[in-house]
Amino acid sequence: MSNSWPELTYEALKDTVATVQLWAQIVGKVRLVKMPWINHSWHVTLYLSASGITTGSVPYSEGLFQIDFDFIQHTLSITTSTGKQDTMQLYARPVADFYKVFMEKLNKLGIEATIYASPNELDPVIPFAMDNTHREYNPEQMHALWQAWIHIHVVFTKFRAKFIGKCSPVHIFWGAFDLAVTRFSGRRAPLHPGGSPNIPLRVMQEAYSHEVSSCGFWVGNDQFPYPVFYAYCYPTPEAFSKMAVQPKEAFYSHEMGEFFLSYKDVITSADPENYLLQFLQSTYEAAAETGNWNRKALEEDLSVFEKHYS
Repeated sequence: MSNSWPELTYEALKDTVATVQLWAQIVGKVRLVKMPWINHSWHVTLYLSASGITTGSVPYSEGLFQIDFDFIQHTLSITTSTGKQDTMQLYARPVADFYKVFMEKLNKLGIEATIYASPNELDPVIPFAMDNTHREYNPEQMHALWQAWIHIHVVFTKFRAKFIGKCSPVHIFWGAFDLAVTRFSGRRAPLHPGGSPNIPLRVMQEAYSHEVSSCGFWVGNDQFPYPVFYAYCYPTPEAFSKMAVQPKEAFYSHEMGEFFLSYKDVITSADPENYLLQFLQSTYEAAAETGNWNRKALEEDLSVFEKHYS
């Protein structure tokens, strides 16, 4: 891995990301139907790997299987604990073709999975089997995005390690295709009103059943065409948006209800890792302070363990 963070622009990424996000939804939905429900929909997420993104281990009738996107060799592989494996190439191909070939390979390996075969969190919706619109795949752009995710994953993991309360893994939600990590106060939250496209209300309410402070990285969309880091909390105290956060380039969007920091500002700073950590920590503190979290019970300096046991 290069020590330099790759340059990313929404314009260069958007067509490839639109396609790969739908491929990831197909794969993620297989994980969804084969896993037991885990709180806050953590059973549906994907994870960064040393070659791309992965489902991790998923149970099925003969043991475990795993699905891996490889953004070095640009392949997708399905591996089972019985020793069976199959692979397909990643290239510019319609979502409908990817869906057909992928599901055939699952069946060939004895993995039975009937998914809801339309996208979530997107509008308009084209069923996977009918989607010949999304077909772009630029391997260099996808590799650059994955390399950016690696750098971000390292920083998010360091940030996560400073919290001893309930906290999510660092994972990819394929709905919005964002890399995220979420801290919890431990208290129940009011019922979420919903509002995301093509997500059942009860799923949103279970996902936000408890108070959260969440941060992540998102490539952007046509209305907000910039790769950005975001931070929000639920419920959102009125004072949250008025809190001073770091670095000075961070800003609050009243339309989106979140703090944002441009990816470009991060990678052009003198120390991208610490620059990003400032944003993660200060937005968390804004959520915790305005939400009256019990920070003494939720935070602890664990560096003493590193010194004694590393």
